[in-house]
Amino acid sequence: MTQSLVPQSTIETFQRDGAVLVKGALTKWIDVLADGLARNQREPSPTARYHTGEGETAFFNDYCNWDRIPEYRSFIYESPAAGIAASLMGSKNVRFFHEHVVLKEAGNTVPTPWHQDLPYYCVDGSKSCSFWIPLDAVPRERGLEFVAGSHLWGKNFEPMFFSGKPVNEGRTWDTLPNIDDSRDDYRLVGWDMEPGDMLAFNFSTVHGAPANPSPDRRAAIAFRFMGDDVRFADRGGTTSPPFPDLKLHDGDELDVPEFPLVWPVSGEMRG
Repeated sequence: MTQSLVPQSTIETFQRDGAVLVKGALTKWIDVLADGLARNQREPSPTARYHTGEGETAFFNDYCNWDRIPEYRSFIYESPAAGIAASLMGSKNVRFFHEHVVLKEAGNTVPTPWHQDLPYYCVDGSKSCSFWIPLDAVPRERGLEFVAGSHLWGKNFEPMFFSGKPVNEGRTWDTLPNIDDSRDDYRLVGWDMEPGDMLAFNFSTVHGAPANPSPDRRAAIAFRFMGDDVRFADRGGTTSPPFPDLKLHDGDELDVPEFPLVWPVSGEMRG
């Protein structure tokens, strides 16, 4: 593998805690991503959703637009993100999974409940890495919070819609502990962030985020990458995001156009 793009201490923290802050890694990409988000809002996909309460401002979600939004595509193929993911995961090869826009407008009171990402997905494996990239300054009290080490618990917690309804009925999953009622029982980590910083976390790390009742919006884009051991997982029902056209079976490798190989690229480092 090429030389690591992040310090060894950052890699060790990621492996131990399942989440780590990478400071200033993407400063020169923020304007590109902001332009991509603006385009995404003007041209949302059919799966875009606004979550609102009565009298509330929007919580905007959209995903899987990288192949039609040039700013996202440029980031995936030209930024250092894939190389950083390879270093953090300890993976020789990296495939791109999808991007996910999460925008909480000012005054929004819809929180993101505690959850793992992996059970929502049509993939399984230990070498995974999501980058959560804020386009605005985000103080710790309004950002993502993680249960350190939860990616090593060996559990898949039941995926739920924001409404509290299970994503798939009739399946046996582990039950997520009530984190908020027993916060002292866990080591919870989170960080103050500025545009150009990013959070890196494993698909199995338990995390959540509060509402945004502040006068400032909180916009972020997550880009998700997969390492050598990740394979297709037939969940027996709905996944988020859905990939209805995939012709894969449980345990298959992910060598399909939907999940392009993004690392290594001609053995060259990215900038």
